[in-house]
Amino acid sequence: MTGRMLVAGVGNIFLGDDGFGVEVARRLAEAGLPDWVRVADYGTSGMHLAYDMAEGYDTTVLVDAAPRGGTPGTVTVLEVDPEHRRDLAAAGPLADSRLFDAHGMQPDMVLGVLDMLGAKAGRILVVCCEPASTGYRIGLSEPVTAAVDEAVRIVTGLVAAADAARQPIDK
Repeated sequence: MTGRMLVAGVGNIFLGDDGFGVEVARRLAEAGLPDWVRVADYGTSGMHLAYDMAEGYDTTVLVDAAPRGGTPGTVTVLEVDPEHRRDLAAAGPLADSRLFDAHGMQPDMVLGVLDMLGAKAGRILVVCCEPASTGYRIGLSEPVTAAVDEAVRIVTGLVAAADAARQPIDK
């Protein structure tokens, strides 16, 4: 592993709130993060994400809309434990997430490609937002738009924590 972090905005901008991850990635790309953090908008390209993850990141942060039954705009951080990576459909509250549907970002597929390439995934976190609507339209709903700032704060906090762990302790 390399000490690097990948922040991957995923989702379909043509399905309303499913474009949440794309918007968060856009904002983070302008946030002046350290050079060891790569921020990218993957949209619906799971294969592109798999090949980029194969480059060897210590941590990958996936940002997406994920219907989990909560109040629209609720942001949650989930960690995908290594024991759940082979069968992510059994990963509890993520099972009904848009992260697992036909928009092409199925983590089981992405991680399967990583296995096929002989690559290691490192730590995987999912910063997800409860959508209000994922029907055919462009643009986020009001509660999901309001949640973008919170997601940006969460991801920059994850970067800061990783940066602190990277720094040698002064004695």
